[in-house]
Amino acid sequence: MALIDIKLPRSIARALNLPVSSPRSQQINVLKKLLRKARFTEFGQKYKFDEILMSRHAGKMFQKIVPEFDYSKIFKEWWYKALEGKPDICWPGVIKLFALSSGTSDASSKYIPITKDLIRSNNITSIRHLLTLATYSNVPKRASVSKGWLLLGGSTQLQKSATYFAGDLSGIQAKNLPFWFQGLYKPGKKISKEKDWSKKLDEIVEKAQEWDISILVGVPAWVQLCMEKIIDRYHLKNIHEIWPNLAIYVHGGVAMEPYKRGFKKLLGKKITYIETYLASEGFLAYQSRQNAKGLKLALNNNIFFEFVPFDDENFDSEGEMIAIPNALMINEVQEGKDYAILISTNAGSWRYLIGDTVRFIDIEKSEIIITGRTKHFLSLVGEHLSVDNMNKAIELVSEELKISIPEFTVAGVPYDSFFAHQWYIATDDKVN
Repeated sequence: MALIDIKLPRSIARALNLPVSSPRSQQINVLKKLLRKARFTEFGQKYKFDEILMSRHAGKMFQKIVPEFDYSKIFKEWWYKALEGKPDICWPGVIKLFALSSGTSDASSKYIPITKDLIRSNNITSIRHLLTLATYSNVPKRASVSKGWLLLGGSTQLQKSATYFAGDLSGIQAKNLPFWFQGLYKPGKKISKEKDWSKKLDEIVEKAQEWDISILVGVPAWVQLCMEKIIDRYHLKNIHEIWPNLAIYVHGGVAMEPYKRGFKKLLGKKITYIETYLASEGFLAYQSRQNAKGLKLALNNNIFFEFVPFDDENFDSEGEMIAIPNALMINEVQEGKDYAILISTNAGSWRYLIGDTVRFIDIEKSEIIITGRTKHFLSLVGEHLSVDNMNKAIELVSEELKISIPEFTVAGVPYDSFFAHQWYIATDDKVN
C-alpha cells in the first residue's frame, strides 16, 4: 500500500497547487489578501486597509500605519468585542470559537479567536505537510496515511458561553476535521468528547487492541504516557506488539529531545519523527524534508509574518517589546539571529506578538528552529540562556548518563561573589 493514497476534495487540491514564487512575493500576496478580506471590519476601517492596499509598497505602509500588539493590548482594544458576540471587529462575521491558551498576569487564560477560514488554512497546511512524506526515503514501508491516526489532544466538548464556544485548540481542530479524514481518526468522536484526561486515556487503552495505528500525533508527554499505559495493560514488551504498523510520530508544542530516550524504550521498531509548529494562532511551520534541522514557514497560506530581532534594542530586560520595534519582513532577515514573531492571520490577529523566538538556519528554504520564548530565558548577568540552549544541555546529559529526562527546571542562585544556574532534573531511571 502506498504511503499517501487518499483522495482530496477538488477545492483542497486547488489550494495545494498554488504557484510558488519568491518568499517576499508570497508574503505580500498573503498580506493583500488578508487586507482585502478585512477592509470593512472595525479594525480595517480604523487602520485604513483600503489606503494600504492602494499604496505602492503595501508591506511597508502596513507596518507604518498598524501598530504592534501583544495579547493584553489586542484583547483590551479589540478581541473583547468579538468575545461579546459583536460582528466584523477584526475579521468579517461573528467569531464563535476561541482557543484557550496559557494565561497572562491579567487573565488566567488567553482567548484566541478561531475562524472557519483559519481552520481551513490549518487543514491545508496539514495536507501540505502530509504530502511531503512522499519524499522521505526513511519512512518504514509499513507506513500508510490511510491506516489509523491516533490524535491525542483536548476535549471536543467545548465550553459553551452565551456568545461563543471555547476549548483547547487540539479539541477544536479535532471537532472540525475534514469529512474525508473522519474514517481514519482515532480515538473517535465519543472518546474525544471526554473532558477528564485520565478517563479518556483509560478508554483509549481499552480500545487500543481494536485499532491499526500507523501515525501518532500529540505532545510528547501525552503520547509517552499513553504508550506506557497500553504496554502495561496488555503486558507487552513494546508498543509495536499491539500496533505493528506504527511508523510515524508527528509532534510539536514542546522540544522532543528530552523525551527521545524514553520513547526508544517503548518502541520495537524504528519510527520517523516529524516536527510541526502549530500554535493557537495558526499553523506556522512544519518539517518539509527528510533530516531537515529546521521547519519550513507556511508563507503562502493566510499568515503574514514579521520578525523582530530579539535583542536589547527591541526588548527590555523583562522580555517586553518596545513601543516601536524594528520589524522585518521575510526578505530582510539573517541566518543565525534570534527573532520574535509578529503574525497577521485570517482570524483577526494583526501584527500580533505570539511570544515565541525563532532562528533562521536556511533563508533560501525559509527554515527556522524555535529557540524559546520572549519571556522565558535566564539572563542573570547578560548570558541570555535560551530554552533551546537548555534543551540541548538536557539532551547531552541524557545521552551521557543514559537516562530519560522528561522534566527539568533551572534557577539562578548566588555562588561566591557571582551567580550560577542550579538545575533540577526528573527521571524515573536509576542514576549511578
